[in-house]
Amino acid sequence: MSNKLKLAVAGVGNNILALCQGIKFYETDGRNVGIKRADIGGMTPHHVEVVAAFDIDAEKIGQPLKRAIFAGKNNYPDLQQDLSEFALEVSAGIAPGGDQEGEINRVADILKSSSAEVLLYSLPTGLQEAATAYALAACRAGVAFVNCTPEIVARSDEIMQQFVAQETPLIGDDLASHIGTSIIHRELLGLLNERGITLDSSYQLNLGGNADFMNLREHGGTKQQSKMNALAQEGVDVSNVEVIPSAGFIPHLRDNKVAYLNIEGSGWAGTPISIDLKLKVQDSSNAAGVIIDLIRIGAAARRKAMHGFIPAAARLLKSPPGGHPLYADADIDASFADLR
Repeated sequence: MSNKLKLAVAGVGNNILALCQGIKFYETDGRNVGIKRADIGGMTPHHVEVVAAFDIDAEKIGQPLKRAIFAGKNNYPDLQQDLSEFALEVSAGIAPGGDQEGEINRVADILKSSSAEVLLYSLPTGLQEAATAYALAACRAGVAFVNCTPEIVARSDEIMQQFVAQETPLIGDDLASHIGTSIIHRELLGLLNERGITLDSSYQLNLGGNADFMNLREHGGTKQQSKMNALAQEGVDVSNVEVIPSAGFIPHLRDNKVAYLNIEGSGWAGTPISIDLKLKVQDSSNAAGVIIDLIRIGAAARRKAMHGFIPAAARLLKSPPGGHPLYADADIDASFADLR
């Protein structure tokens, strides 16, 4: 079997713009800068081939992907890569309302005809109906599904049962950024707990200028819960932790995210301890650095006839099925070994 990973994408936004440019970067650069695992299941980052793409933006539908990824509200920087191979036309995605059953079957047919192995769902937060519809289309096509968003897909027992019955991998929910506020916040809270410091209060505020941050102002509920899920760990009480996924949409930040993190604690004899941290990252690079592992896990699992949730993906997600405490490091390492 060819090592080429045949990928379909739902949502042609900044994450896909970052992913496509990164695929070409790693093909020509020869280094593994910013990559944790150069090889998963025999696939390196530049082995990804995009074979289908879906969006509902009129500026993107019918356009070759190499142009569509720069259209609309996309504002990830141009890395000056040769994108000539991304010439496939973007298909109309599943729009809200209408004949959902017919639309699911239409997308499933496109997935089959494109020979896609994985469907990456990367639409804006807050579109539960769309997330469910694309997942069902992938299931019917026998294509692995990766949910980058906080919508409930892999955590839905009903949807998971359908993927298991179809003997197809389902990976989600909500990617954990390569180096983001949630993982830093989680590690610091765990460190205080390990060292015996009493947590009094904590908050994180996230600011950005891309379409996802604009959308989060009105549809931040599922993202807020997913971020709280990412902080959950044994022995750490997060009842006094406040998370605001989009504390502000600031257009001039473009695809950059700025996050502020505060932790207040009490040490020996109640004396105060305070931590303040500022994080600034390229938001969609932060996503693409994790997407590249999630889609390779999905493809490798499908090739080995695995189905349902794949534990190797657990640490790469904010809200894996059952929550983080369910997945021990040994189980995750064993799952990666199974994908070789």
